[in-house]
Amino acid sequence: RWHGVGRVCLHLAENRRDPDRPFAFLATYAPRLSSGGRVQYRPLAKALEDHAGDRAGLAHLLAPLERAAQRSAAVKALVDSGDVFHPLAWTPAEAYRLLADVPALEESGLALRLPDWWRRRPRAQVSVTIGAGSRIDRDALLDFDVAVALDGEPLSDAEVQELLARDEGLVWLRGRWVEVDRDRLAQALEHWRQVQAGMPDGIGFIEGMRLLAGASADLSAAADAAPVLEWSRVAAGDALAARLEELRDPPAAGTRALDDRLRPYQARGRDWLVLLARLGLGACLADDMGLGNTLQVIATLLCLREEAPHDALPSLLVLPASLLGNWKAELERFAPGLRVRFVHPAETPRGELEAVAADPDGALAGTDLVITTYSMLARQDWLMGRDWRVVILDEAQAIKNPGARQTRSVKRLRARARFALTGTPVENRLGDLWSLFDFLCPGLLGSAQRFRRFVKDLEARGRERYAPLRRLVAPYILRRLKTDRSIIADLPEKTEMKAWCGLTRRQAALYRRTVDELEEALAGDAEGIQRRGLVLASLLRLKQICNHPDQLAGGEFAPADSGKFARLHEIAEEVAARQERLLVFTQFREMTGPLAAFLAQVFARPGLVLHGATAVKRRGALVAEFQRDDGPPFLVLSLKAGGVGLNLTAASQVLHFDRWWNPAVEDQATDRAFRIGQRRNVVVHKLVCRGTVEERIDALIQDKKRLAGDVVEDAGETRLTELPDAELLATVALDIERAAL
Repeated sequence: RWHGVGRVCLHLAENRRDPDRPFAFLATYAPRLSSGGRVQYRPLAKALEDHAGDRAGLAHLLAPLERAAQRSAAVKALVDSGDVFHPLAWTPAEAYRLLADVPALEESGLALRLPDWWRRRPRAQVSVTIGAGSRIDRDALLDFDVAVALDGEPLSDAEVQELLARDEGLVWLRGRWVEVDRDRLAQALEHWRQVQAGMPDGIGFIEGMRLLAGASADLSAAADAAPVLEWSRVAAGDALAARLEELRDPPAAGTRALDDRLRPYQARGRDWLVLLARLGLGACLADDMGLGNTLQVIATLLCLREEAPHDALPSLLVLPASLLGNWKAELERFAPGLRVRFVHPAETPRGELEAVAADPDGALAGTDLVITTYSMLARQDWLMGRDWRVVILDEAQAIKNPGARQTRSVKRLRARARFALTGTPVENRLGDLWSLFDFLCPGLLGSAQRFRRFVKDLEARGRERYAPLRRLVAPYILRRLKTDRSIIADLPEKTEMKAWCGLTRRQAALYRRTVDELEEALAGDAEGIQRRGLVLASLLRLKQICNHPDQLAGGEFAPADSGKFARLHEIAEEVAARQERLLVFTQFREMTGPLAAFLAQVFARPGLVLHGATAVKRRGALVAEFQRDDGPPFLVLSLKAGGVGLNLTAASQVLHFDRWWNPAVEDQATDRAFRIGQRRNVVVHKLVCRGTVEERIDALIQDKKRLAGDVVEDAGETRLTELPDAELLATVALDIERAAL
């Protein structure tokens, strides 16, 4: 209430006793609160008397009114004529002139007291209803109805014509005042009638979903889009609304496969996948790693088989080779009755693979699920030449690059429904999302070029720039987080911490020399791809130096030559004293051996190593050995090979020896320990060298985490290659005061 004291207030009220001038206007000011604590208003004319002899006080009081007069023609006319100091009776047109300028008046500092209905901006809008009919699936043509409505109630043709014949302003319609902009209403009505005329048999499912999301049917952005959207309301009809509600809260699947083994959120995930498979729609199961994506898919496959036991089409699962053992073990444990065939030499003799390729129909008769890898798709063309019941991609971020060979192979697969499993539907850039949905729901996000234009148009919006895109893809993405206690309450805590390191003298000298060489090279004529390659090579060398100078220069990897080894020793010593297990991730395969040798000394016991050269069959044995109660105290993994698909809950300590400049990849690696089955709190250590590019890039990683839900920029290395020389050198420069041990 005190906020209103000392301010000019404009009052507008209805006066229904005067049909010609049904509005009353009065400008006041509030000198004080009453004894009862209410704001006291006095006519603004009284301010001239109350401030007699106090010109400065009067000028201060009227300053907001002066600012408003500069932004509002209605207020300027009141001030210039002096009418602002008198009570006035107004026509609807005069009242509307003031109401239309409300945002500018409030920004100028005026207080406003208006009829309650104005805050809702009651207006007749074009009402577009999509999908009122019964059949709703990807191939359906949805009915498309266009009308003019007020608060959801359709107006008659006579009422519409009356509105279109009125001037801009307020109209008394059906017992209430309604805002009318004849030109914009007519423009919106004409737009939707043209859309309707272009689709006489109904609108396609994809185009209808785009309109419901607030985008245009073709993802283009016409110059008149804003007024059309402002004076339109697009809503789902009864049938489509019911279907969308099912996607938000799926009905129980007809069969209850693995009910006794599933947590409630996993059963909901199974029901959701079954529903989308029935509809022939794409589904992205984007649960946090460790929440049981594999189990949910297995339960879904069991449900689909029970629903149609005589369906001759098998499903196809495509995954990284490193996950073959994991899926095999899970299928044997939870669905031993599913008939599974592996198309990979690690699980099937080559002669048998050749026989399957020669006669796929005969070889797959009676098969429920075929499992292969991304790399095998290109070598087994017959996989793309047949139809599948469901195609499932595990670690679906593998198709984020639309130009990659394996992505093109995946998108040639034919299926009734498509599933993607990934904890990172947007890993680095919005193009990742496009490539994923180009597989899941081909056409939903348009072509790559059209999608880029669509995103550019969204970026030019004001608030909630990406809301149409989020609404467009939301029905096909199910995302649950481990940190959500309503999803999983028995998972322990995860604590992430930076472990700051210094550089030894040898590291600092090598680091400084590398930066000098980069500066010298940038002074040359390198441009484009040549410059980008030069910068990436220098960044790689700097990261290697931060790990250990011998990684760049060669040598015996003496621990005393690396600040990171010193910090690792401190952390590992504490882990050993607590008799806990440790996972150590590095992006460099050549670091796994030196790290394992060093840690064996700290723990006084050897550990295990897993990297890209580890045979697929050996991986499962390594995991089983580590998971034993008396297993090795540590496991060193290369990030690419060991960052996905492994269950390593025997470890409660995770250490990232060097930083992969993609937070999603780091989080996936951490989730090898922080997942269902973990009984202890998980501590994550991230080594960062002070005063180096690692410290500066750490800020970039945090920014990328915040952007993932909205829009994610290019990957860290790529962004740095595009920086101007001066900014790039400032980013990689050595701060010797902070870096020195």
